[in-house]
Amino acid sequence: MMLSLSLSDFMVELKDGALKNVGPSNKSASVKLFDVGDVEAREFGDKRVKLAFEDDEGNEVEVALFPEDVAALAADVDELREESTVFE
Repeated sequence: MMLSLSLSDFMVELKDGALKNVGPSNKSASVKLFDVGDVEAREFGDKRVKLAFEDDEGNEVEVALFPEDVAALAADVDELREESTVFE
């Protein structure tokens, strides 16, 4: 299992058990989760769908998408299924 986390321009201060932002708010992050063992889709609020991905070690990534983005993702997967040998 592997969780890759890349943080850019990220600095926080830990003081008395609390995290505080340090510096400008131009932080960014990239997360990659490999060897996913469990995938779930569920409602998130009243306008979004949450996709949750978890590996066998308990690492988890959640993504909240609007329904039109979920539909576009499903169309991409269908196209990949038709054009690729990945699903064989």
